[in-house]
Amino acid sequence: MDLQNFLASGVCIALLAYLVGSIPFGYLIGRFNGLDIRMHGSRNIGATNVRRVLGRDWGVICFILDFLKGLVPVILIGEWLGAQMAVGLEWGEMFAIAGTIGGHIFPFTLNFKGGKGVATSLGAILAVAFWPVLIGAVIWYITFLKTRIVSLASIMAAVSLPVAATFMFSLNKGGIHGTNIILMGIIAMLIIVRHKDNINRLRNGQENKFSKKAAKL
Repeated sequence: MDLQNFLASGVCIALLAYLVGSIPFGYLIGRFNGLDIRMHGSRNIGATNVRRVLGRDWGVICFILDFLKGLVPVILIGEWLGAQMAVGLEWGEMFAIAGTIGGHIFPFTLNFKGGKGVATSLGAILAVAFWPVLIGAVIWYITFLKTRIVSLASIMAAVSLPVAATFMFSLNKGGIHGTNIILMGIIAMLIIVRHKDNINRLRNGQENKFSKKAAKL
């Protein structure tokens, strides 16, 4: 393998995916509704805060867009373009996953201050590992139903991804590769770090529970 061409291809794929990941859908939805979402609620551009401030429908739309922002670049840029370049399909997927998640969390469009990466991470990983994402989604749902705390559900889902992937890898099921597990572990740690303020509030019993009624401006 030509290392120079490999790295050049990887950087190209990661950069293209990063540009897609940097589209701040939550911020744009807020602007469409005449406000800066970063000035309301938790001040985050993610789907949870969009729902809290603007209501369920806008929150669902934001989640879907952020989810697709993770999924589509991995398929169209990572898999398709990677197969045409020196990096290859599997590594192309990895570079695209890293790029689009990095774009969401550190978007150049918002001075590198973005969301926490949960929806985009789930979409990106779904392209390479269906079952761990499904398990993570179930764990998120169960945790949320029991606690009504979105941040705790998100952290539990993030942790479950590399755990589920490792278990399936040990059983040789689901087409999981070692690089997938490593990347999921890194993503899980990044999501946890992005939730550090939520973790502190959880420890102090101060984290807000999600209300069925959206806040009104």
